[in-house]
Amino acid sequence: MSIDEIIYRMLSARIFKNREKLRPDYVPEYLPHREAEINKLAEILAPAVRGVRPSNVFIYGLPGTGKTAVTKYVLRKIETYARNYSQDVKLKVAYINCRNENTSYRVLFNLCNYLNERVPFTGLSTAELFRRFIGALDKEKNLLFVVLDEVDFLVKVSGDDVLYKLTRINPDLHNAKVSIIGITNDLKFVEYLDPRVKSTLGEEELVFRPYTTEELADILADRAKQAFYEGVLDEAVIPLCATLAAREHGDARRALDLLRVAGEIAEREGSPKVLEDHARKAYREIEKDRAVEVIRSMPIHTKLITIAAYLVRRRKSEATTGEIYETYRSLCKKLMIDELTQRRVSDIINELDMLGIVNAKVVSKGRYGRTKIVNLAISEKALVEGLKNDLRLSTLILADSI
Repeated sequence: MSIDEIIYRMLSARIFKNREKLRPDYVPEYLPHREAEINKLAEILAPAVRGVRPSNVFIYGLPGTGKTAVTKYVLRKIETYARNYSQDVKLKVAYINCRNENTSYRVLFNLCNYLNERVPFTGLSTAELFRRFIGALDKEKNLLFVVLDEVDFLVKVSGDDVLYKLTRINPDLHNAKVSIIGITNDLKFVEYLDPRVKSTLGEEELVFRPYTTEELADILADRAKQAFYEGVLDEAVIPLCATLAAREHGDARRALDLLRVAGEIAEREGSPKVLEDHARKAYREIEKDRAVEVIRSMPIHTKLITIAAYLVRRRKSEATTGEIYETYRSLCKKLMIDELTQRRVSDIINELDMLGIVNAKVVSKGRYGRTKIVNLAISEKALVEGLKNDLRLSTLILADSI
């Protein structure tokens, strides 16, 4: 097929009415099955409409449970009402994804830029950057919401120093006010925080439960009306996408991605309808791409622990956390980097289990007690692909022994 034929097929396709409605960053006017969470968050943040600083909020929940969408939805409503009813205070929202901006400097750099305070991308101390942020913020009567999405990435990379400063910024301000909203997928995240940060950041807490299969089907049906032309979805597609995503802790983002990619596969194949087979192909494609992307974005020690799990499992039928830890230590020595404690490595293995990179289960060894058995849940090909940009690490998995 020529490029002209490919483009013509795309131009003549009648699958998507608006595929952007299936993107994870799209916030619809209606969020099914999150009414209780919306109302609770609105109750906490509503004082902002009158210029009163609300409590800081900490939001927990597994990936794809609607945390970010609900936060953006409620803040959008609060902003609208504030413009109409509060002339004295300007309400602003600064949204920062800490998966990408995972250092104190980059967070403060983005906050300064948001306030049109031009600062260099590198070169200043964080103390000076923070001073400039306070100065820019306090120039006028602002109420600033700082939304730190996936804040656990920031703390794990840079510690909680910037969180400590932000949660205690208000006494240093004369005109402005700051309210922090922290969002995390890590239900154990607070264990990493200084108690002083934990108490101030978590003035109010919300926990988002996973969606059920039926709830995911409702969400997909609602979005499908906006995204697809009428009659193009086979009736089996939405239930299948919902069922597949429900395996991933009720992840709505994953369900939406499955539905969108299924539509794109049907479009590429020139099919007039999105069929069950397209959804299954989408699942295989996303599973492959997801594992590679997760590995690429992991910190160095998490990558080394994953490699250690692979190397131990290649040598033996079972890999225990103790064996993985010893192999991980050998890798650290080989690369001449400081190793983490065994307890922290065990925590990271649990995180990898939650991400679907490994399968970890506790088994009984009879009178020898209980131990955790770990198996890699991704292919060697996905592991190599995820590590290929770092030659030091990609060569490690090719060795027969450490």
